[in-house]
Amino acid sequence: MALDPQKPYNDLPPLPPDIELESPQVLKKAIAANAAVAELKGILNTIPNPAILINAIVLQEAKSSSLIENVVTTNDKLYQSAAAISSEIDPSTKEVLNYREAIWQGYRQLQQRSLLTSNAFIRIVNTIKGNTAGIRTTPGTTIATTSGKILYTPPEGETVLRDKLKNLQEFIHDEDDALDPLVKMALVHYQFEAIHPFYDGNGRTGRIINILYLVYKNLLPMPVLYLSKYIIEHKDEYYQLLRAVTESNEWKPWILFLLDGIEETAKFTVELVDNIRMLLSRTAETVKEKLPKIYSRELVEILFEEPYCRGQNLVQTGIASRNTASKYLRSMADIGILEQQRVGKENLYLNIQLWELLKSS
Repeated sequence: MALDPQKPYNDLPPLPPDIELESPQVLKKAIAANAAVAELKGILNTIPNPAILINAIVLQEAKSSSLIENVVTTNDKLYQSAAAISSEIDPSTKEVLNYREAIWQGYRQLQQRSLLTSNAFIRIVNTIKGNTAGIRTTPGTTIATTSGKILYTPPEGETVLRDKLKNLQEFIHDEDDALDPLVKMALVHYQFEAIHPFYDGNGRTGRIINILYLVYKNLLPMPVLYLSKYIIEHKDEYYQLLRAVTESNEWKPWILFLLDGIEETAKFTVELVDNIRMLLSRTAETVKEKLPKIYSRELVEILFEEPYCRGQNLVQTGIASRNTASKYLRSMADIGILEQQRVGKENLYLNIQLWELLKSS
């Protein structure tokens, strides 16, 4: 019987699907995607300070993932707001910053307790939205076009949603299945989006689960696979393939799509991380040559944790006192590494070349 998009899909089947998933074509693509992820893992392990990547790259991921949901901010607003302490942050920029915080929280929780649970999903969405709404308890949620045509009505009823999330959680942690982990990730992503357990923020939560899943499976040491960029570039296909699974049980095209996205994104991120690493080395050499009295590796690395830096960052990490920190930053602005900007009542210092590198990505 055909799925009625106007009726809650409470009959959404549990995972795993009762069909053959790993065809020769899927396995071939999975091998290529795993190789790209393994290369990324290798280069990530050469970065001495993980905050360099988690802060800078994840903020770009947060911006792109939020853009998919029409939460729009600019790079200027985003990076300045991330660096400065201010209550004057517009709501869209605040949601993007919340997204990054949700990734950070999820990553820290995985390090403490290696599980991806329904409660973890709830904490993620509550952090993104800045509220405590949690799982949907009232009916009426639908997925519709801009003209109002209903495309899909997700399951309804808190008990139903919790049961489906429990199955998803058990599937994630089932170590007995023989599925390739990246194929499994495609199934997990579809199922979460189909359950659609929250009032808002489901897409962003699902994309964070993707990132954390790769860390949970030890495929990456940190959450920096920038998958939202790929989804933006193939947005129509992304939603069409999700609907095809729901309407026609067409898993293979969806799995191949996500494997393609993982491979392409991993290669892109390898190049970006390598460029950041080389820029860090060049910057360290410049500071060491032109400002030998203030040079330290820790000082240079802190300039790469985010494009904008302020004196307090140096104070908090014990590099310098408040007055000395300002002198250090002004000295690096004098030799062209940083650009001083006044934002509200604070002086921020922009790492010009890192900014250009992230903007172009």
